[in-house]
Amino acid sequence: MKKNKSELLLVEDDVSLGQTISELLIVNNYNVKWCQNGLEAFQYLENNAPDLIVCDLMMPVMSGEELFLKIRNFRKFDQIPFIIITADMTFESKIKQLQNGVNDFINKPFKIQELVLKIKNFLYYKENVIKQAQNPISKIQVKSRKNDFFEKIDEIIIRNIKTDITIEKLSKEIFVSKSTLDKKIRKFKEVNVSTYIREIRLNYAISLIEAGEVNVDTLANESGFNSTSYFSICFKNYTGLSPKKYIKQKIQGK
Repeated sequence: MKKNKSELLLVEDDVSLGQTISELLIVNNYNVKWCQNGLEAFQYLENNAPDLIVCDLMMPVMSGEELFLKIRNFRKFDQIPFIIITADMTFESKIKQLQNGVNDFINKPFKIQELVLKIKNFLYYKENVIKQAQNPISKIQVKSRKNDFFEKIDEIIIRNIKTDITIEKLSKEIFVSKSTLDKKIRKFKEVNVSTYIREIRLNYAISLIEAGEVNVDTLANESGFNSTSYFSICFKNYTGLSPKKYIKQKIQGK
C-alpha cells in the first residue's frame, strides 16, 4: 500500500521565499499548505492538523512566536513538531524560543537539505510515538481534545462572568469563527451559544451556594445577571427550584 504524503504547514510572509520553500518541499514528496502570517495559519488550524509546522519568527499580523504560544493552549497541537525559521538567531532569541517550547530552529539563509532532514527526523520520531500509542487510546485522545476546547471556553466565561459575554467576544478570544464556535457547541452540548453561557453562569451561582452564599441578589450579581428576577426565572428553569428553595434545601440537607 502506498504511504500517504505527510502534511506540512509552512508559515512565511516573504512571498519569494515562501514560494521557493513550498515548491522544494513538494518536490521532496510532502503536501504543503502555505500561509503568509500567523493569523492565517491559526485560522487554517481550526479545522486542520498538519504533521509538522515550519514557521517564520518575524511576521506582520501575528508573529511565529505568537502563533506557537496560542496553539500550545490546545492539547491537540502538542504532538505537532514546530520548527522556527529566522534570521534573528542571537543567543537571547534562541533561549527565549527554547523556553517557549519550540522544537528546533533553521537559521536564514539555509539549504533546503537541512530543513528536509530535520522534517524527516521529526516525522520519523512522531510516527514511532504514535505507533506505540496504537488505537485503543485514540477515542480517549479525541475526547480529550473536545474537553480541552470546552475547558478553555469555560475558563474564559468564568473569568469574564460579570461582563456581557457575547459570541463575538468569545470567538475572538479562542480564535475561531462565530460559526465554528456555534457549530461545536450545538454538536457537543446540544444548545446554542447563549444558552451555554447562561448555563455556565447558573452553575457558577450553584457553586457559590455550595460555598455558603445565601443572598439571591448577590448570587444574581456575582454570576453576571443584570436582573434578580430574570436570574430567578432562569435558575428555576435550570434546576426545577427557585433560588430560595434551592438554598433552603441545601441548608436543610447539611
